[in-house]
Amino acid sequence: MACVYDENNDVSAILFDLDNTLIQTRKGDSKACNKLVEILQQEYGLPQNLAVESASNFLRAFRARPDDDSYALDEWPAHLWRNCLPKNYKHIAKNISAEWLKLRFQYLALTNDVIHLLETLREDYLLGLITNGPSRAQWQKIDRLGLRKYFDCLLVSGDLPWEKPDQEIFLEACKLLNVEPRSCIMVGDKLETDIKGGKEAELAGTVWIPLQKDEESSDLPDFTIDKVTLLPEVLPHSPRLKRAANRTNEC
Repeated sequence: MACVYDENNDVSAILFDLDNTLIQTRKGDSKACNKLVEILQQEYGLPQNLAVESASNFLRAFRARPDDDSYALDEWPAHLWRNCLPKNYKHIAKNISAEWLKLRFQYLALTNDVIHLLETLREDYLLGLITNGPSRAQWQKIDRLGLRKYFDCLLVSGDLPWEKPDQEIFLEACKLLNVEPRSCIMVGDKLETDIKGGKEAELAGTVWIPLQKDEESSDLPDFTIDKVTLLPEVLPHSPRLKRAANRTNEC
């Protein structure tokens, strides 16, 4: 695919992924479950091995299916806990689920430096959020974490006919922001969805934040950074991005 970044075409909008980009979902959920292992032992008397097994099984099941429309939103994790706790402890599932939700959103909360980044960027750019996942589960995160106020548009794939990497979801964000695709940058942690989709939608550029530092590098993203707060280093006003744009425009 031809390079589409044009240093003379001002970037006016930035599209963000949510999970493991703006919020550390995998790390946060793991921390919440680790804390629940302590609670299961100290407050409910589970042996360590059973507490660890129950929390591990719950996290695996929750990651595989974070929501089920046949249950009330907050009842679904309680159902999963009920399935994962030992027979003699299933009666505590509702209490443990409530602890899980409280701890989860505590650990997923935007850090001060990410809040500062979003507030600063909004002074110069339109900001969009594009996240894949079940509608209720993703909007629960958005609302519980108070994210709406930082974005000019928010798209959840569960509400739409497409999900990343389908270019249509990126083009829909551009349409809602009233900007051209070549005026947008996509920032995300997944090569196969965020970066691939951004390239296929012919956005101005893509910025990859690998989930693990040892992830294999790729030529697919225009830029790779270690964490989202380093994004200003590769924005169009920076000499670094302009030098790279000059190189890529030669391809």
